[in-house]
Amino acid sequence: MTSTAANPKPETSLAHLSATDALAGFRSLDLSPVEVLEAQIQRIEEHNGDRATGINAFTETLFDSARAQARVAADEYVRLARDGGGAPALLGLSVATKEKHGIAGLKLEQGLAAHRGRVAPVDHPVVERLRAAGGIIHARTTSPEFSCATTTHSPMWGITRNPWNKQATPGGSSGGSGAALAAGFTTLATASDIAGSTRIPAGFTGTVGYKAPYGRIPGAGALAADWYRGDGPMGRTVADTALLAGVMSGRHHTDHGSWGENGINPLAAADVAGLRIGLSLTLGNYPVAPEIVENTLKVARALEAAGAVVVPVDLPWTTARITETTFAHFGHILGPAMATETAGTESELAAYTARFIKDAAAAASRHTLVESLAMDQALQTELAAAMAGLDALLCPTSAVASLAADGDYLDGIETAEGHLGHYWEAHLTSPFNVANRCPVVSVPSGLSRESVPTGVQVVGHPFDEAMAFRIAAAVENLVPGPGFPLLG
Repeated sequence: MTSTAANPKPETSLAHLSATDALAGFRSLDLSPVEVLEAQIQRIEEHNGDRATGINAFTETLFDSARAQARVAADEYVRLARDGGGAPALLGLSVATKEKHGIAGLKLEQGLAAHRGRVAPVDHPVVERLRAAGGIIHARTTSPEFSCATTTHSPMWGITRNPWNKQATPGGSSGGSGAALAAGFTTLATASDIAGSTRIPAGFTGTVGYKAPYGRIPGAGALAADWYRGDGPMGRTVADTALLAGVMSGRHHTDHGSWGENGINPLAAADVAGLRIGLSLTLGNYPVAPEIVENTLKVARALEAAGAVVVPVDLPWTTARITETTFAHFGHILGPAMATETAGTESELAAYTARFIKDAAAAASRHTLVESLAMDQALQTELAAAMAGLDALLCPTSAVASLAADGDYLDGIETAEGHLGHYWEAHLTSPFNVANRCPVVSVPSGLSRESVPTGVQVVGHPFDEAMAFRIAAAVENLVPGPGFPLLG
């Protein structure tokens, strides 16, 4: 693959400014929300490009309304400086939202021909909370059809490319969000995750992604009841991602599976001295590339140097078993929903979507729903046993250094470490959707030889968000990320 130039040092432009630094500048009046937004709009106009050759991170932009909101936010900071008082958590920050997070009156198509022209009747709970917290939605991000692939391309929206290497994918399904963050097109972004769709793009773009415990962040629609899924935040730093997680999380009256308080930032500390952290380089038998192994070991060594006890962990898992488990689940929930919603438009589906529906149906024919629950429970029990006596688990985010931006991988993937029967086996993420009460943060671990970032996952015990963020923040402090790509 041909790579773009990479910047190994942190980007200092307004467009790449962290949310926490931007908020400090807004409060002191040293910086205006208008300045940051305009810097990001300029980068979008210069570098996002078209759907054929550009980064192509967005389904649509909302610049006019965003500019108006930024001006209002700037005036509000002036008033607060004069009169005192506190500002909403995200006041004046740009947030790019995944297209599936519907905005009332705007399209909600999920990349599907069958949904062409469909409009959201109400705001998604995540959108509702972003707006209430003062966030400015200036753009909506791309995903593959029905968010069912780990690359981001579709006949409707074209190919979304990784700003680090335009031949490579930013991952999927929240690829547009990861690409936008890495490119400096937004300060924060929303994502979703049913098999790694937040963490995979975070890993491939050098950003941070959080998969919350099931129900911690409210969803919308019937598929919110799928216990593998969840919506989540992405940012360029752990603190930014925790800030957005606090805004998005908590019980919402429209989602009866949602729980907990709203507005609780899960990040409280970054000290790992005395913690016992499990290390699994392969989660059983994932064929992890040597450079990803080395970057993961680099993180583990840094944690040890900071006083943590790193404990090797073995898991009795195979990629084939995990794939069979997840597709047995999908075969009774997501697959039938996709088949129903796309009926009559099968000839217009992306190849990966048609294959997903087919694979899910085949797995459902082999296993009843009750049998799939038993398969889930077995993996959960094995993970609990492996993590007994530990504070968290560390493992790579993906097994491969990159995937092609336009790849379908219908016949699996050939790697130097072995053949992967299914492209989802290129990522070590889906076991933690099976064990979906576990919080997981993906944090950068380095850069591959292909100039594509690599990541590690910090997996907490069920519902222990604070520990997952604590260790993720320590990783970020101890192992500086790759910076951000230089866009030509």
